[in-house]
Amino acid sequence: MSAIETEALGRRYGRRWGLKDCSLAVPRGRVVALVGPNGAGKTTLLHMAVGLLAPTVGRIRVLDGPPPRERPEQLRRIGFVAQDKPLYRGFRVKDMVRFGAALNADWDQDWALRRLRDVGIPLGQRVGQLSGGQHAQVALAMALGKRPELLVLDEPVANLDPLARREFLQVLMAEVAESGLSVVLSSHLIADLERVCDYLILLSNGRVQLAGETEGLLAKHRIFVGARERAESLTRVHYVVSESYTQRQATLLVRLNGHSLQDSGWNARPITLEELVLGYMKLSSQPPPGPLRVLQEASP
Repeated sequence: MSAIETEALGRRYGRRWGLKDCSLAVPRGRVVALVGPNGAGKTTLLHMAVGLLAPTVGRIRVLDGPPPRERPEQLRRIGFVAQDKPLYRGFRVKDMVRFGAALNADWDQDWALRRLRDVGIPLGQRVGQLSGGQHAQVALAMALGKRPELLVLDEPVANLDPLARREFLQVLMAEVAESGLSVVLSSHLIADLERVCDYLILLSNGRVQLAGETEGLLAKHRIFVGARERAESLTRVHYVVSESYTQRQATLLVRLNGHSLQDSGWNARPITLEELVLGYMKLSSQPPPGPLRVLQEASP
């Protein structure tokens, strides 16, 4: 079963495609990182998943059913935090919690109040007077208070300082551990994602560039550093995702294909998630001939 599943999904804004030919399956019970450059289609995809946009072409299913735009009762099962975390700034925090109870049939008032107290949010404070980190915590509590099966987060920590980001993600992971809900988290902050996400989807130019379990994807890639004249020994055997050269040295991000490397004149090391994402983003910005073939080979 999938939390979100799409088939040839596309959304057009006038003459421009914000998302095109997007086919993917977001597994349930996972914390999924949705990454890609600006304009890749991340927000468009998430907005279609929560019912804020309708597809121009293709199909999307959410929690094995139609999206909320087609079946509004699906909204009871989905929590959503947008990048600007819209809350009523004139409301006191406790009023926001009561507001959530009035709007959501499955609202867990005790949980929401306890969670806000646990992270030190003053319930009598007006939302507009909260710090950025506190504001984000209230938005997260509002999304989780409805006890969703799927939580969708669109750049929720983009404007937070490192401590506030850490506290936000700690609350999120505590809830994931407790309830096992499915999470889709869009962010440019790859170092944060590496700590919390166990599945990766990379969008570029409106299409899926890479998808799979983060542990498996990292295991399939290595950084090789060696003499420039030896580069051909790697490119003949393995798929080179990205490469950089000095006058004498080559640094290659390589997707291993199971073959052993006979040339021992290379220093190889594991890669970080950030190196993996940046390598494929660079590939998508300068696509070689036959990009569809490359995209298929890049899938796990």
